[in-house]
Amino acid sequence: VQLQASGGGLVQAGGSLRLACVASGRTFSRYTMGWFRQAPGKEREFVAAISWSGGVTYYSGPAKGRFTISRDVAKNTVSLLMNSLKPEDTAVYYCAAKDTIAIRTTAADYGYWGQGTLVTVSS
Repeated sequence: VQLQASGGGLVQAGGSLRLACVASGRTFSRYTMGWFRQAPGKEREFVAAISWSGGVTYYSGPAKGRFTISRDVAKNTVSLLMNSLKPEDTAVYYCAAKDTIAIRTTAADYGYWGQGTLVTVSS
């Protein structure tokens, strides 16, 4: 599966952004999807994941209560709505896919990656 992420940009603290990831190739609905981010000088970290059905979601501590992951199987798209953004949310955000059912928070468990989209939150 090929993944194309978009929606990043510059936003002031407290603002919102919606990232989108469009999948093509193999059957999108069979993949668990995730969002990760990587800030300068830091390791890639888990943000959120959603099951193939969309019925199960999981968030990192910093994302919980502010971010919402969703998917539209008909449009082969997974989205990440980010509210109440903080300067520490500044990072390159990556969407990822794994072809097994279980939700995982480790980057190594995901076999497919998009190219990343930059989110910059100004104070």
